Amino acid sequence: MGNNSPDHAWMHSYRCRDCGSEVGFRSRRRTVIERFVLPVFFLQPVRCGECFRRDYRLIFTKVRERLSDVPRIAPGKPSATTNRNIA
Repeated sequence: MGNNSPDHAWMHSYRCRDCGSEVGFRSRRRTVIERFVLPVFFLQPVRCGECFRRDYRLIFTKVRERLSDVPRIAPGKPSATTNRNIA
């Protein structure tokens, strides 16, 4: 590891235990146990980006944000200016 910062020492890279992929995403916390008990043990639900296996990993594991949480440009209501006839 080339980075000697104290924050980097806590971070681990993700690797799927099933397929070996290095692409993981945060998964939604579904149950009461996942919402309140797992954080006590510093765990979070994570889903593999290749085989979609869901697993629990330390919160220090580097994974991507959920795809549905990534801000996207959503089509909005057409504004009044788009309905005008312009010659």
